[in-house]
Amino acid sequence: MTQAGSEMFKTALDELGAVMRRVDDGRVDAACEMLAGTGKIAVYGCGREALQVKGFAMRLFHLGLPVAVVGDMTAPPLGKGDVFLASSGPGETTTVLALMRVAHDAGAKVLLLTAEPTGSAAKLADFTLLVPAQTMASDQGAAKTSVLPMGSLFEGALFLLFEVMVLKLKALTNATPEAMRARHTNME
Repeated sequence: MTQAGSEMFKTALDELGAVMRRVDDGRVDAACEMLAGTGKIAVYGCGREALQVKGFAMRLFHLGLPVAVVGDMTAPPLGKGDVFLASSGPGETTTVLALMRVAHDAGAKVLLLTAEPTGSAAKLADFTLLVPAQTMASDQGAAKTSVLPMGSLFEGALFLLFEVMVLKLKALTNATPEAMRARHTNME
């Protein structure tokens, strides 16, 4: 039996709310301070996490922060004083692990968003921001807890987290809505 549409929305929103209530606000503040006080920021995520990370990069740009998406041809090299922000919900994404090592070797700090605080990625990170949501790695059998499919709970939580981080960063950087809008592309 399937739930009615409105009931599905309620269930999904309740699940997202439960995740967000478990995110440590003090660590969110520390992550924002890390980003606001850095030289350059490079961001990376795989799959649908990448979509959320790229959206966050866009907002960081609107805030006036020096940000690039890893893999874009215009991404600069990272070094001392820079931050590599990576998302790996399952904490074992091989591409993320490799890029974390590259960033570390270059002297950059690594800020990781993950659902797995004991995963390989968390062990490599300088700072971990835990997003305690089901990922695609834990969405089958008895481990399945979310109505949302294939890691969508983690991805949805990233969206909400990033929007709150933008609000916090806006205050930290004294960015005005007018300045943010002025940095929005006119090429669409």
